[in-house]
Amino acid sequence: MKQSVLTRYRAMAYVTGVLLVLLTAGVIAKYVLDVSGAAGFTTAVGIAHGWLYVVYLVFAFDLGTKAKWPIGKLAWVLLAGVVPTAAFFVERTVTREVAPLIVAPEPAGA
Repeated sequence: MKQSVLTRYRAMAYVTGVLLVLLTAGVIAKYVLDVSGAAGFTTAVGIAHGWLYVVYLVFAFDLGTKAKWPIGKLAWVLLAGVVPTAAFFVERTVTREVAPLIVAPEPAGA
């Protein structure tokens, strides 16, 4: 497996995790604290999280199929993008597990 597969998964895991934490804070500000302007913030972050979560799903699925994960593990990694802060913990676990599977690229030529 190439390093780029893991790198793009990790990048999207962090982006998805941060957006989900921001979305959770926005929803709390909107419904619990009744902060003005929170509705627009929640809408914008929600749309961004929704679209980028789809990209996260594609990259996580690609990583899972190349790492030959069982369906249960793949489902947990895919769902980590919808549980606030779960993406950060799952990403660390996945990185530790997948790092030994990465092969170094061969030199281009001598």
